[in-house]
Amino acid sequence: MIKIGLLGVGHLGKIHLKLLKEIPQFQVIGFFDSDKEKSQKVQKEFNVPAFDSADKLISLCDAVDIVTPTITHHRFAVRALKNSKHIFIEKPIANTLDEAKEIRKLEEEANVKVQIGHVERFNPAFLSVQKYFDNPMFIETHRLAQFNPRGTDVSVVLDLMIHDIDIVLSVVKSNVKKINASGVAVVSDSPDICNARIEFDNGAVANVTASRISLKSMRKSRFFQRDAYISVDFLDKKTEIIRMKTIEQEPSDPFALTIDLGAKGMKQIFFDNPKVEESNAIKMELQSFADAIINDKQTAITAEDGCRAMDVAYKVMEKMQFKITNER
Repeated sequence: MIKIGLLGVGHLGKIHLKLLKEIPQFQVIGFFDSDKEKSQKVQKEFNVPAFDSADKLISLCDAVDIVTPTITHHRFAVRALKNSKHIFIEKPIANTLDEAKEIRKLEEEANVKVQIGHVERFNPAFLSVQKYFDNPMFIETHRLAQFNPRGTDVSVVLDLMIHDIDIVLSVVKSNVKKINASGVAVVSDSPDICNARIEFDNGAVANVTASRISLKSMRKSRFFQRDAYISVDFLDKKTEIIRMKTIEQEPSDPFALTIDLGAKGMKQIFFDNPKVEESNAIKMELQSFADAIINDKQTAITAEDGCRAMDVAYKVMEKMQFKITNER
């Protein structure tokens, strides 16, 4: 059994604590949070010891789950890695690219497992369409949320857009060639709405939009590839796939949809809605972390994945700043 400690018991931290207690591969040693009043309440609610020192908790564990504000990820990750502890870090991996790279370096030196909490990779709707991805060449994503002061310690790019940056990087198997971006700060001191166009060496293009000042929530991605369109609704857990297949003759089904392309032949159109299994994405990612430790295999979302997403996110923010600075 893996002895694990939790750092941070805010809104998401308490969800992690509840789920860690449900996963049989983990033994929850305790948690640390700098807010003493909150710690006392959580200790009583979950019947889990509250530690007054992060270092003391880390020393007693095999693994550490870091669910603190982004600006503290690096500090706690370094402490854990220098004590050779496996770590799970909520996304983004760190607050700066240099911090992310240091975590990646320390992971290699410590020879432990590091998993990043890009939880949308475990979204059951996204999992249900995995086998249909075949070199998508155009991707359109919208991640819109109502304003919540909880996430404004970082830009909307690191708060929301990085989810879709990671999803895009996971399905486009090519290096990023060029990035353009625009963003506006509306209610906070950093951009609250942003659009980025990411171009890849293989010709693929991703048009990614994120907002945390919308009236309604939306988390949708659309993937276009040769002979197929894949739609994933991460919020409502729905999918839609439209595929085309070359046929030699008119189908016998009178309701079949076809397209006559003249000299290029005829194609039949198929509509699929893959079954989306009910599951808890956060619990699945924590279970996969345990599985990687127990079976000594690569984590589902590695520190390298986290660094790649950070690298793209920072290039998006650099482009936004360049435009904002030059448009003043």
